[in-house]
Amino acid sequence: MDSVSLTSIATYSYGLAAVGFLLLGVPLLTSWRGRAHGPLLVAACMTSCFWAGSLAWAATDLLMWTDLSDGFEVARNAVWSLFLVVLLGDWRDPDSKLPLKLRPALFVAAVCYLLALAAATLGFWDLALLESVLPVMARVVQAVGGMLLVEQAYRNKTTQERWAIKFACLGIGGMFAYDFYLYSHAMLFREVDPDIWAARGVINALTVPLLALSMRRATSWRSPLAVSRRAMFHSAALFGSAIYLLAMGSAGYYLRYFGGSWGTVMQVTFLFGALLLLAGILFSGTFRAWLKVFISKHFYSYGYDYREEWMRFTRTLSAAGPHLGERTVQAVAALVESPGGALWQHREGGAFEPVAGWDVPLPDFNEPADSSLCRFLESTQWVIDLGEYADEPEKYEGLVLPEWLLSWPRGWLVVPLMMGTTLSGFVVLQTARSRVKLNWEVLDLLEIAGSQAASYLAQQDAANELMVARQFESFNRMSTFVVHDLKNLVSQLSLMNANAEKHKNNPEFQADMLETVSLSVQKMRLMLQKLSRIDVEEKPMSLAIDQVVRQAVAMKAAFEPRPQLDVRDTGLRVLADRERLERVVGHLIQNAIEATPKDGSVIIGLWREGEAVRIEITDTGEGMSEDFIRERLFKPFESTKSAGMGIGVFESREYINELGGRLEVSSRPSLGTTFKVILPLHRQDALLERAA
Repeated sequence: MDSVSLTSIATYSYGLAAVGFLLLGVPLLTSWRGRAHGPLLVAACMTSCFWAGSLAWAATDLLMWTDLSDGFEVARNAVWSLFLVVLLGDWRDPDSKLPLKLRPALFVAAVCYLLALAAATLGFWDLALLESVLPVMARVVQAVGGMLLVEQAYRNKTTQERWAIKFACLGIGGMFAYDFYLYSHAMLFREVDPDIWAARGVINALTVPLLALSMRRATSWRSPLAVSRRAMFHSAALFGSAIYLLAMGSAGYYLRYFGGSWGTVMQVTFLFGALLLLAGILFSGTFRAWLKVFISKHFYSYGYDYREEWMRFTRTLSAAGPHLGERTVQAVAALVESPGGALWQHREGGAFEPVAGWDVPLPDFNEPADSSLCRFLESTQWVIDLGEYADEPEKYEGLVLPEWLLSWPRGWLVVPLMMGTTLSGFVVLQTARSRVKLNWEVLDLLEIAGSQAASYLAQQDAANELMVARQFESFNRMSTFVVHDLKNLVSQLSLMNANAEKHKNNPEFQADMLETVSLSVQKMRLMLQKLSRIDVEEKPMSLAIDQVVRQAVAMKAAFEPRPQLDVRDTGLRVLADRERLERVVGHLIQNAIEATPKDGSVIIGLWREGEAVRIEITDTGEGMSEDFIRERLFKPFESTKSAGMGIGVFESREYINELGGRLEVSSRPSLGTTFKVILPLHRQDALLERAA
């Protein structure tokens, strides 16, 4: 038989195999969702189709191989071997440190296949000349490995599983067995037999019915492998890019071959333009959206990978920073590949106001809470399809859309944000980049996503309201303390005014009065400054505690009984705010004076006690009962004095606790009271004193 007749037979032979695998693989593209190993079966069938097609094309030029067909053959063997490994189900080792926890033998095989594929792609795998026995030997090893995998996959299955996979094992084993025969014959005789090579296409075509029969029994197959949508998306994009580049490379080769003197210029220009086109397609949001929708629609039983979608949705909403409204629109829009939208939220005025827009200008249309749109969304909790409403308004009984929504540019969906049974807002989305069929799955996902987004927005509103409430609370609390201090200053000035007529000619009284008035004015100014900037953070500093106590005692010098100061240790320092600490000590002294008759005594002692400072305010006044101390003394707005506000002792204990100290009290009715203020020494000064 002459070479022309032989290549014609080879063309038909491999063409038949290409058509067979194409007819086997294409139906799986739309029906593999209910089949085990669907993605791998499609990949194996389509790779075999391209392999056979490339050999049929090579045979038309009286060639047995090309670099393209060599690459497809390596890929075909790799995919069918991977299919058998997954079918075997024993491809992972929990203790393995290799990628995907692969067993060492499988990892080595994968690396060898990748090296062989790279060699074939770069033209270092040329079997036509048989200049080296290495490529032929590698093909023999691949065939032997494939047959071993077939034997292991079949032997390790139960009787029921063998019934399901036996025809697939027979067909795949037949392909590898014939490859072993072809390449072992070539290795033995140092040439490829043309008749054996030409018959290989028909042999592979005969395995197609066996594979088809086994696929009908695929419901009994078992596999621990699941292909995620993300992996499928990137694999499809990579595979499509590879096919595109191969086609463009072939076209560039012919341009160079037939272009004459312009051939090289035409080839380079064409290939550069092809790469630019590929880059534009891969970076196109519309193309990526179309590919995601296509994969979800045709390759999986459900349109979403709910774990991945919900993690992405939650990460978007819970991201740190402001602009939660924009992130809400972005998260909801990403579920249906929408390029933009806007958010309306319910406000105190009774209307829904636009608060955020994502990739669209923020509109200025308010929607009344009692409008037909809001009532419909709240009562039905439906997602409104604006296109469907325009075509079939009877499906939305009683709904009348506002004019601004009907004229919304590229308006598509209205998603309600429900808090229980109450409508808290809604999102209007623009038309998706790729056509999305709004079935029950998509609508249910949008509804539950709207409820989740509503909870995040409600939490933000509650946090903002709480922050405002805390600001008012801080202001009111500070105002209460200021009023309390003003009351003490008024009492002090009133006492001086009452004694002024009696002691106005006494120089000592005049000096005390001037000092008291000056200190009172200074304290009132400080209080007003504090009240006007309640959010300014205090900056504690190291203070000489004896100076603070002396200042507090000096402020009470005009009262009777006049307080007596007993400082046993000097140079002691504490870390505190001077004005607040002086106010605390002054308040305790004021309480002691007011509780003590004029012929009694108030003594303030100051000394060191270990690593702390102890301040004792002791009076001989009327005292307090244990029940009062336990149940009422430290509660705000509880006081035994007719003009008292009941917050001085409460403020004193709170601030002393802030400084790391404590306030203790001991009292006996009719015998007097002792308040003990214990504050930690400033550490640096304590260490210096210990060193000295």
